[in-house]
Parts: sequence; C-alpha cells; structure tokens
Amino acid sequence: MPRSGIRSFPRTDVIPKKVAAPRRRDADIAYEAIEALISTMVLPPGSPVVEAEVSERVGLGRTPVREALMRLMSIGLIVQQPRRGLLVAPIDLANHLDVILTRRVLERVIASCSARRANAAERQQIADCAERMVAAAARDDLKAYMRADHDLDVANHAACRNASAVTAVVPLVTQCRRFWYAYQHAGEIREGARCHALLAHGIARGSEAEAVQGADALMDYLEAFTRRVIDN
Repeated sequence: MPRSGIRSFPRTDVIPKKVAAPRRRDADIAYEAIEALISTMVLPPGSPVVEAEVSERVGLGRTPVREALMRLMSIGLIVQQPRRGLLVAPIDLANHLDVILTRRVLERVIASCSARRANAAERQQIADCAERMVAAAARDDLKAYMRADHDLDVANHAACRNASAVTAVVPLVTQCRRFWYAYQHAGEIREGARCHALLAHGIARGSEAEAVQGADALMDYLEAFTRRVIDN
C-alpha cells in the first residue's frame, strides 16, 4: 500500500473498445491556453490583453481567441476598462475568502458524488493523481505538483457526473489556482498534498463521509493560506 494510505485498486474492470475522442473546438483550446497563462501568473494582474498578441501566442485564429476572451470576461478573469481595453483582472484579497466559502459547498457536493458514482478505473486514476501530488511535494517539485493537482481536478470532475456543480466550481478553482501562484511563498505544498490525499482516499474507498471530510480539509488549508496572505 502506498505510504499516504491511498488504496490501489486491481484493474479488473472490463476495458471497452476504444472510441475516438471528439475533436475539440479551437475556442475551447484557446480558453484553456489563455486561462493557464492567467492562472499561472504568466499574464499577471493588470496586464493588457491584446487579441492579436494572444492569438499569436496561443497559435490560434482570432475568432476562437475572441470567443475565449469573452468567456474569461464572464467569469471575471479579464475586465474591460474605458480607454485601456482588456486587462487581466486584479486579485481581490478580501473577496477571495468568499470564493473559498462558495467553493467549499460545491466541493462537498462533488466529493460526495464522486465517492458514490466513480467506477473502479476512475477511483484508481484519482488515487494515482494524489500519489503524484504527494511525491512531487516531497521533492519540492512545484511544476509536477500543480500538474498532478490539475489532473486530479479533471478526474474528480469527470467521476462525479454532476455537470452543474462542475460548471459552477471550475471558475472558482481557477481563481484559487491563480491566487496560489501569486502568493505561493505563503503556502506549504506538503500540507496541500496531504489534504488532496485525504479527498482522494475517501473517493477511492467509496466513502462519501471520508470524501467530504477530505474536501473540507482542502478548503480549510486554502482558507488558512488566504488568511496568512491577508495578515501579512
């Protein structure tokens, strides 16, 4: 059994015939690329967002980029100001506590649904992602840690089969990720990995109560992190 205590599941499920994944829309690809630039602080708060420059940077046409920018405006990551055009939105320290408060409710729903609805392969994938986070944190590999964090979110959101909760939580996850990148000096990735492991452990065991406790532990960690940033 792995050191973090996450149960590994034997791969006894029947593997279905592979079906070609549907082609992704350019607007969706553009959205993910621009969102990553913003959430990882490559484009810091206050940066100008010029459609032509962004289009060249992500290697996509201006029409899908324009659609992506409109979506990012709708969730508050990009703002439009008179005479200044589009800008990356500032980080509101006080409002971030409300972001976490709202996200806590949604994460509890998603954790509960995943624990109840995930199949064996999804439980194993979630456990594997958490193990990667724990290992990356142990060697202080921030890049690998954040990649595993993202993969765990994707796996958890797919396993919960609750599209409305996922649609509501994704913008909040992005805001939390950007906040973490901006103030990571106040964070402790080993504690973050431990909390993610608790969540994954509950889902992997199929225990709704344990999964919800893990989600609460993760939100407690993010809230404490935010309060340290505010107090400093």
